[in-house]
Amino acid sequence: MIISLFGQPHCGKTTLAKQLISTQTFDQYWNIDGDELRNIFKNKNFTREGRIQNLNRASDIAHYMNSIGSAGIILSLIYPYKEARDYLNSLTDEVRWVYLSYNGERGRENYHVKDFELPQESERVLHLNTTELTPQECIESIERYVYNN
Repeated sequence: MIISLFGQPHCGKTTLAKQLISTQTFDQYWNIDGDELRNIFKNKNFTREGRIQNLNRASDIAHYMNSIGSAGIILSLIYPYKEARDYLNSLTDEVRWVYLSYNGERGRENYHVKDFELPQESERVLHLNTTELTPQECIESIERYVYNN
C-alpha cells in the first residue's frame, strides 16, 4: 500500500507522516519525504518539469519498494500536478491519496506552487484540513480511508 500525503508547503505532510509511522497501524511503513528526496538527488529545479521529474522519481521508488513487499510506503510530497498523480496511479492501483490543506497563513506561502492543480472528485482523494482537525483526527480519518477503500 502507498499512502500519499500531498498539498502545499507547510500543510502538515511531513509531520503527519512521522505521526502515522509512530502508530501501531503504520509502524512498518517507510516514509519518502519530498525535502529529503531533493537533498539526496540534488534536484533544485522548481519548474513544472523539475517538479514532475522529482515526483516521478519518488513514485518509481515507492512503487519499487511496494512491489518487493515493503509493509507500506507513505509519500509526503507536494504532488501539485494531476499528471504526476496519474503517473503514480499508472504504476499501481495500491495508492491512497490524502490531500492536506489549511486555513490562514503558516509562514511558507512564498514557497507555494502557484499552478497547483487541486484534486478533482474523480481522483478519489481524502481531503483533510489540518487547521480544523487535530493530528489524531487526521490519523483516524486516514486509517478509515485506507482500510475501507
